[in-house]
Amino acid sequence: MNLELQDKIAFISGSTAGIGFAIAKRLLSEGAAVIINGRTNLSVDEGIAKLQDLVPDAKVSGIAADFSKVAEVNHLIEQLPEIDILINNAGIFEPKAFAEIPDEDWFRFFEVNVMSGIRLSRHCFPKMLEKNWGRIIFISSESAVFIPDEMIHYGMTKTAQLAVSRGLAELTKGTRVTVNSILPGPTRSKGVGGFLEDLSKSSGQSIDKVEADFFKDMRPSSLLKRFENVEEIADTTVYFCSPLASGTNGAAIRVEGGLVKSIL
Repeated sequence: MNLELQDKIAFISGSTAGIGFAIAKRLLSEGAAVIINGRTNLSVDEGIAKLQDLVPDAKVSGIAADFSKVAEVNHLIEQLPEIDILINNAGIFEPKAFAEIPDEDWFRFFEVNVMSGIRLSRHCFPKMLEKNWGRIIFISSESAVFIPDEMIHYGMTKTAQLAVSRGLAELTKGTRVTVNSILPGPTRSKGVGGFLEDLSKSSGQSIDKVEADFFKDMRPSSLLKRFENVEEIADTTVYFCSPLASGTNGAAIRVEGGLVKSIL
């Protein structure tokens, strides 16, 4: 299928690994020009090199910025060209008991997971409206509607992303700009892979057994009964970046393996 993304310019926050990297690869394979982002120049350079190896003739560049630091975010925004597709993917997570989450962590999670997308959208959205075409995607999570009791602060930020996304979509009426959220389920990204390895070592069990126990005990409603791979999330995301998805706006698109039982 031709997603008609040739010559579109995309920026993806938090895209040197995991879901963001997979989205970058998929966009590049569709002919889009992609600007990736990581916290350091080294991670960005390594990400560019990997993508150039994976996608011959890839039009890829990068800008380093740590989204927990406002000055770096502002500097990134100053360097951004006019873009057609904005994917707000930067985010952090950390399992922690509610009573042990200090104020600082609540603010830190909100700063990275929510304000990153707000700041980028505030810059890009008016320009998209002006040229009457654009796509903004927030990579949220099933945790936005199925709040995990082991990391409530993370779930709170994912719900906030849905509110921002839907609110922006309300401002696109009568235009060819769309704003949507993608809700992945538990995904074997780089961070989750490390988390599984740590659990495997500490428990003396295989990673397969740790994964099976996770879905049995922590996410029993999952229909997949496994972690999704990053390509599954990327394929869905890139479709909703395309002109072919023009009829979807203001939506929370679930790619969570049937974990959420609600039919709406």
